[in-house]
Parts: sequence; structure tokens; C-alpha cells
Amino acid sequence: MRNPRLRPYLAGSALVAASLLIAAPAHAAPPENAPSAQERSLPLTYGQDVSNHQPHHDWNASPAKFGIIKATEGVTFRDRTFARHWQKLDAKGIVRGAYHYGHPGNDPIAEAEHFLSMVNSQPAKPGDLLVLDLETTDGRSVAEVNRWAKTWLAHVKAKTGTTPMFYSGWKFANRYGKGLADYPLWVAHYSKAKGTVTPPADWKSWAIHQYSDNPVDQNVSPLTPRQLRALGRTAVKGGR
Repeated sequence: MRNPRLRPYLAGSALVAASLLIAAPAHAAPPENAPSAQERSLPLTYGQDVSNHQPHHDWNASPAKFGIIKATEGVTFRDRTFARHWQKLDAKGIVRGAYHYGHPGNDPIAEAEHFLSMVNSQPAKPGDLLVLDLETTDGRSVAEVNRWAKTWLAHVKAKTGTTPMFYSGWKFANRYGKGLADYPLWVAHYSKAKGTVTPPADWKSWAIHQYSDNPVDQNVSPLTPRQLRALGRTAVKGGR
């Protein structure tokens, strides 16, 4: 998400296009002629995500049916535009979510608590999505990054009662995301047409495909807004 280190993971992969709803068995690769979401005319819900790089993004003019915004990064950074975006999304009444940009060089519990403190500083509603954005290793091994992600995700789930989403580029998720299939996947892959990406690693499906960052991060989901909300908070803990 607006991070140059992610680009190698977004453009270089030549994968077979397959639909979210056509998942191959774990032991088999998707067939080459598997129809894409577009080919099967599946409806796609359009959404956008922003951060402090787009401080004045006009949600009222946006056609997005869901919006996800940056809340925190590491253990100290707080996005100064979070409150504005959060309130604008609430006023528009579309599905909204908040994400944390993770750094495996830090303590995952400290980062999770930092994220929750920011999210809980604003009014929350059932259906709000919570997301871990993981794109960097900080020099850690595959096993260490994987363990870090599992710890962060499990902590947020325990604290909120909500299963967070996991966001990353396709190659990164495929390498570091083993064992995370219980967490809904938001995958970035810019060289695939919207809705035609194949799930990486252990995932059998994806919830959101980020297919472009021009002129803003653009996404599609095969889920309806109501189904997306079902992935978010069912009850609000904390917040005002």
C-alpha cells in the first residue's frame, strides 16, 4: 500500500487466473483454463484504500462501496488523517476498515496494541474491518515473519473477538503466509485484471483484490457489502 518495496511482489508473477469461488484442492494446482471471475460474470464490489498520502480524498465523490484506511505503523506511527477518513466513511455509510502496517523487527504484541489504541480512539461499529498489512521482513527469516504475523493476528482477534484480514502482495503472501488461511485474504496483484487473481499459499479464496494504485489504491471483492461487513466486528469492544 503505497510502499515501493511492495512493487516487485505485485508485477512479476505469472499465475493462472482463477475465480475466488473456484478453489483447487490443496494438493492440486488450478487448471490452466479455469475461468476467471470476469469470465464467469461474477459481480464485483468496488472499494478504495487510502492513507496520509491522500489526506483530502473525497469519499463523497468516490464510487467505492468499501473504504479501508491506514491507522498505524510499527509501534509509534499514527496516521494523522485516520480520524477524518474514519468519520467520512461513517457519514457515507459504506463498509469501512482500518489497517496496520507491520514491522516484524518489533514486538508483535506491542504493534497490535498500538493499532488497537488508535482504532479504539474513534467510535466503532459492527462490521468494521481490521487488517494487518505485512509487506516487509525487517531482515527476519520466513519462519520468524510467519510467527510474527500469527502472533499479531491472534492477539487482535483475542482482544476484539474479530478475525482480522491479512493484506500483502501475492509473492510475499505466498512465501510468508503459510498457515494463515483462517484469516481472510486481501491480496495485491497489479498485473492481473481485477478479480482474476489466484489465491496464494494455503488460502483457497481471497476476499479483496487490490488491482491498481492509480490514481488511488483500487480494489474489488466478490463479496457484497453485507458479506464484507460479516468479516468485521460483530460486537464493539473499546472505542467511544
